[in-house]
Amino acid sequence: MEIIEKIGFGGGCHWCTEAVFSVLHGVHMIEQGWIASEKPFDSLSEAVIVHFDPKIVNLKILIEIHLRTHASTSNHSMRSKYRSAIYIFSQDQKKHANDCLSALSEKEGPFITQILPFKAFKASSETYQNYYQKNQSKPFCKTHIDPKLRLLLRKFKNNVKQSIEMRL
Repeated sequence: MEIIEKIGFGGGCHWCTEAVFSVLHGVHMIEQGWIASEKPFDSLSEAVIVHFDPKIVNLKILIEIHLRTHASTSNHSMRSKYRSAIYIFSQDQKKHANDCLSALSEKEGPFITQILPFKAFKASSETYQNYYQKNQSKPFCKTHIDPKLRLLLRKFKNNVKQSIEMRL
């Protein structure tokens, strides 16, 4: 029996985040929009909910990909709109996310990414859903999304669907 889990990721443009996770083996669905947590992080911030099969892609890989595909080590003036976060749905995910962040921080330096409980979601309008798939040749996609997908091919090739290589 297939078990699907979900986790939320925020950090950069949700168009980019959606595109990154959409090319991974084991990801079944991505909800793109805005996520809110508990106070003081209860304002909506661009994010996605990733539905995945943990037998195919584990949470550690998803977290590492998330950290490497947005500015997870630097604060900037747009952090209220682009909160760097892992939105958890369980205490088990919280422990796993803390362990992953700690292990990666030892090797790569401190991350600003927060682990926050998921509280609310608001979907993007249909116009922006699957933005990359609908607009691959647009300058935004070429400039911001394609480099992230090339990074996935270099560092996480075994986790990436082969069809992505034909696009880049």
